[in-house]
Formats: sequence, structure tokens, C-alpha cells
Amino acid sequence: MTFYTYLLKVFGLKELLKVAGIQTNPKILEKEENLKKCLELMHAASKNGSQLLVFPECSITGYCFSSLDEGLDVAEPIPGPSTNEIGSLCKDLGIYTIIGLLEIDRDKCYNALAFFGPEGIIGKYRKIHLPYLGIDRYATPGDKPLKVYTTEIGKIGLNICFDVRLPESARVMALMGAEIIVLPTNWPRGAEAIPKYVINARAYENRVNYVAVNRVGVERGFRFIGRSKIADYTGQTLAKASAVNEEIIYASLNLKGAQEKHVIIIPGKFELPLFETRRPEFYGLISQKNRN
Repeated sequence: MTFYTYLLKVFGLKELLKVAGIQTNPKILEKEENLKKCLELMHAASKNGSQLLVFPECSITGYCFSSLDEGLDVAEPIPGPSTNEIGSLCKDLGIYTIIGLLEIDRDKCYNALAFFGPEGIIGKYRKIHLPYLGIDRYATPGDKPLKVYTTEIGKIGLNICFDVRLPESARVMALMGAEIIVLPTNWPRGAEAIPKYVINARAYENRVNYVAVNRVGVERGFRFIGRSKIADYTGQTLAKASAVNEEIIYASLNLKGAQEKHVIIIPGKFELPLFETRRPEFYGLISQKNRN
């Protein structure tokens, strides 16, 4: 247990959790170069006091693949060579890290996240909603149920990029107790409304802290728009990145506030019971597949 997590446990300072969103420009197929940069940035964010580090979608591998075989050439199992190095550094630095890469499992390729803490790998997530873009044209849709990971620094749920366009997944994780939802992304040009409006909306409507981390640069003709953002459980923007630069944004998250789904403004006169007022009996259409 690190000194920071000791303070969290003993003094209940969970609201002081410092998060780093690390906006990068990964190079497609250049795993060694990408991994080296990520390790360097982990050192930098850790020195700044961050306990949770978030990298973009496909940070290790790149995203705009032209075939399944090309993606499989750089995909790795989780754990595997690249994630073992990241996990080792998390142990050395006493930090938590979430990073995107392509995962190979038998002959299948998944757009995935690996989640590490000081004690090693905590879990992984496979993207469940796939747009027709980049590796997602060839990847296998995620086959594992949504999960919220209970850690010493909070309860954390994972999504990837296009998942944010389907609000059901964020709501499910909020109902499971998530205090933070992490969204590594590869937003291309045309997706500007998501960091501008949607991230804050997801945070506000679910009363969760939301950490969305995008990439920058141009890859095989696709320009990525940056604009990584961290929003708190009230929907307010805590930090945001530029549209073009590689940079690290920081924010301190109040996790205690995210636990309070029944907001009392004036006791008995003005209260907002977010989840208590849900009426699932009217929502059946949401769970019907392929309904126009």
C-alpha cells in the first residue's frame, strides 16, 4: 500500500484523488516507440502526484488499420509483453494506469483496455460498441459484461470511444456503483460535439466523475481532434486539453460526491433522488435489439 492510499483509507480522503489524462499521438504499427513514450509519460504524471493515469484508445498499437491481419500483427494478449512493462512500472511508482491496445485472443482481435495498479493487473475491457472505422471494422465486439472495479482509489468503470454514444453503458456502471467512468478515445474530425457536450452530460446525468482521454495527430488520412476532458459528478469541466498538442491534463476528483445519488438541497422541500425516481417498467424498448 502506498502512502497516498494509506491516507485515503485512514482519513477518508477519497475526494482528493488526482487523475492525469495523457493526450498522445501514437504511431501506427510502432509499438516499441509508443510504449517507450508511454513509460516516460507515466514517470512525468507520477512526479506530478497523479495516482490514476489514463491514456488514449489504441495507445500502444495505433488505430487506422486496413485489415484484420494487419491489426493481428501488432495485437498482444493481456497480460503480454507491452502490458507487462506498464504493470511493472505501476508497481515501481505505486500508481494505477489504464491504457488502450489491440488484444489477441486465439484468432480474434479486440479493441481493448488494460487496467493496472501497484499490485499488478486489475482487469481489462473489450469495446462493446464498434463503429465502422479503423480497426473497429475488423475487430470482434467485446464479449464480457460491463464491470466496475473496486480499488483502493475508488470504484472505476471502463468504456472506449464510441461507447459514449450509447448512454446505456454509462448508466449501467453508475447503477453498479461507479464513482469514475474512464473513456479512452480516438475521436476523429467530426466528433467535436462529444467533448464539447456529451462528456459533461454523461457525468451530470449519472452523477459520476468522467475522464475522457483522446489522441491528436493524423493517421492514414484521419485527423484526431484531441480535446481530452475531465468532468466532475456535477457535470462541470475540471480540465481540458487542446485540439492539437500532446499534453497531460490534471484534475482532483471528489469521489464522495459521486456516491451521493440522492441530492438534498432543501430537506423535505427540494430533493433530487436520481436513481430512486427511475421507472424501469417504462424503459423496455431500450433493451430490444435492432429496433428502428
